[in-house]
Formats: sequence, C-alpha cells, structure tokens
Amino acid sequence: MVTTYYPPYHFGGDAVFVQSLARALVQRGHSVEVVHCEDAYRLQRREVPAESAVDDGVTVHRLRSRLGPLSPMITQQLGGPGLKRAALERILGRKFDVVNFHNLSLVGGLGALEMSRAAVTLYTVHEHWLLCPTHIFWKNNRKACDSAECFTCCLRSGKPPQLWRYGNLRERALEHVDMLLAPSAFTARRHVEGGIRRPVRVLPTYSPLCPEQSSVGAVPEQGRFLYSGRLTPSKGVAELARSFAKSPRFALDVAGGGELLDGLRSEYRGCEWIRILGPVRHEEMGPLYASATALVLPSRAPEVFPLTVLEALAHGTPVIVSDAGGSREAVEKSGAGFVYRNEEELEQALAALAEGRGVHEQMSRKARVAYETYYCEERYVREYLAIVDEIAAQKGSRLGEQ
Repeated sequence: MVTTYYPPYHFGGDAVFVQSLARALVQRGHSVEVVHCEDAYRLQRREVPAESAVDDGVTVHRLRSRLGPLSPMITQQLGGPGLKRAALERILGRKFDVVNFHNLSLVGGLGALEMSRAAVTLYTVHEHWLLCPTHIFWKNNRKACDSAECFTCCLRSGKPPQLWRYGNLRERALEHVDMLLAPSAFTARRHVEGGIRRPVRVLPTYSPLCPEQSSVGAVPEQGRFLYSGRLTPSKGVAELARSFAKSPRFALDVAGGGELLDGLRSEYRGCEWIRILGPVRHEEMGPLYASATALVLPSRAPEVFPLTVLEALAHGTPVIVSDAGGSREAVEKSGAGFVYRNEEELEQALAALAEGRGVHEQMSRKARVAYETYYCEERYVREYLAIVDEIAAQKGSRLGEQ
C-alpha cells in the first residue's frame, strides 16, 4: 500500500480505510507493507501524534527527508518522487504480488506508479486528484466546480498550480496500472468522462468502525442529529449549522476539526441545542453514531463515497445527505435515509426521522441490513482479492511465489 497519510499521521477517512484494509489482509494471512510520507503531515501539523504500541502485523515505512516539507512540495509541483525517489525505489523495487496505490499527491505523485514491479498494480480512487488540482472539485474555494479554470482556481484557492498537469504525465504513468478501483459509480463515471483510459471497477468501500449488534440503534435522545467530518467550506457544515440555529426544534452535534472550527464555536456559543464538539478520535465515534437520530452530510462539493455514511449505517443510524456526487448511492441502495436538494427538503427529512411514526425504526433496520450486505469488511476483502486473482489470471501471473 502506498499512500500520503497513514495513522497516526493523518487527517481524513482515506488513511483510516487504508489502515483497516491492511489489517484485514494481515488477519487473513497476507503480508502487508505500507509506505507513507511523514513530511506531508508535518506540512500542516507541527505536533507529532502519539503512535500506537499495538503490533497489528503491518510493516509501515514512514518516509522522512532531511529537507522536511520541501520534499512533498517538490512532489506536488513536479508529480514525481523527487527527494523520496531512492527510498521508494528501494521498497517498490522488491517484487510484491500486489502494489495498491492510494492517495499519491504528496508521496511520489504519479511518477511512483512507474516504480511498481508487482504482478498486479491497483490504484484506489479516494479523491478526484487525477482530475482536479483541489482534489474535490471545489472551485475558487467557494463553490462546486462548474467549468475547468484550473490555473486561476488554484491561485484563488491558495494552492500552487501543479506543473505536471500541463503535460502527458498522467496518461504515461497510468499505463503501469492494471485497474482503478472507484468507491462509487459516480466516481467511476467522472473519471471515464475526465479522460481516464485504464479499466475502472466500482468497488464500494466499507466501514472500519463496526459495533456489536447489541449496541446498534439506541436513540436515547430523539431529535438530536450528527455531523461528522472535516470542518471546511466544501462540506457545507456552516450552512447546516445556520439551518439548525433558526429553531431549537432539533439539536445538532458537530464532530470534526478544520479551518471553520473556531468560528463555529464562537458563532454558536449561545445556541444550547448546537454542540461544536471539535475533533473526536475515530475509535470514539461509535457512541455518537449510535445515539444520533441520523447523520447529516450537507456536502457542497461532489463526494467520492463518504466513509461517514457507511459508519452511520454500521451503527443502525439513518442518513440524510445532500445531492452531491457519490453521497446518494449508499442512501438509495440501503433505503435508510433521505437525499435533499434544498433547505426545505432538509427540514422535511429531519422531521420525518425525528417525529414520523415508525420511520426511524424502519430505516434503522434497513441501515444495519445494508451494512451487513454491502458495506462490511468481509464483503470488501472478498471482492478485492477476487479482482486481484482476476487480473493475475489475465496476465498469466502466479501469485504467492515471490
């Protein structure tokens, strides 16, 4: 596994998912190594997180350069390994059965794809980085992208324009990838429409956070809703809080960190029914999911396939999502929630789950069934390994003999 961030040096759900997948494969007898860029984390955070002393069987290579932040900055600009080249070549030069690339933006860029000597090379799409310099189709740091104006968008978003995007590096590098794995049909379609010519397979991710059946579906306080995720403009959390602030009819918990945290705490200090909790450790999120009437995801930019939705379903918690990219797919497949397009539809969904007779109980049951059927670890790993075997067979490769 090659990825920019990996716990505890991480910010979002993609790193949590990579760790969960690595551990799941180890538990099934596979040997797994993870490569990530510690310098990329230090670009945004100076404090060093505490590392877990638990031996989970995963070998982790935490890459650091003597020049620190300069290394990921070079990769961001040039799209290649830069100062991490020697370290990546030393690791990837060994002939693994499978190399699975994840978020590559600051840990080798697309140039790292050419280093794989594996029988099977995969690329899991966690963001829209292959298509968008901001990763999330968030234009000028203020609205969902409606047309490609990438150079000026980068400047207005505070991101240096990436030189490698003005050549054919993407096409050349992706030739070394056997298949892209997309968590949602929306994301797969968007990449094909964006000019990606390699095979793309839809493989929905799963929830690494899973409670015991006995703790599912408890709702001690009806009418209290939950937002979980990054507190950034593209997530729509500021607009969500403003909607709840109009009336104490429904309560809102906001869990997460990000640039809007201090402003939200200040603005809603006087609203007792809105609690800005700040960052919550991933393993401590279970009680918040289990006790919420529903998770609300008000994204303004198109989501790939939000992990928080799957975590809510795992806890038997219904979900309410804005109509943004791949967010709606798990809701429609499970029948365990609502998709809304405006504030009026949001209000209707909140009322249905908080006050509708039997609606919450019915959707809670559907949520758990959907998790166990479509979004659990066992289902994902089984399909993931089947794809590996399929590609190896097509290429005439024999796995497990390296």
